[in-house]
Amino acid sequence: MNEVDALDLVRTAIWTILIGSAPAIIPAMIVGIGIALLQALTQVQEITLTFIPKIVAILVMIVIAGPFIGGQMYALTTVIYSRIENGF
Repeated sequence: MNEVDALDLVRTAIWTILIGSAPAIIPAMIVGIGIALLQALTQVQEITLTFIPKIVAILVMIVIAGPFIGGQMYALTTVIYSRIENGF
């Protein structure tokens, strides 16, 4: 394995991490901004108000996007194993 192969594997792994984590991060950001606006408008500073909706949104999106995330991980694993099998 040379530097180009290693860099390509790292790039593919980072891209897979970004794509695989997006279904959980995007709803958390949207819910967090919505709750922050609600807290700013009503001046209710309850700390648990931010965590519970975020946790629920993340869990729902992981359940919905689970096959997509698994498919991304499977594709990365297939690429890595094929490179190992073929000797890079």
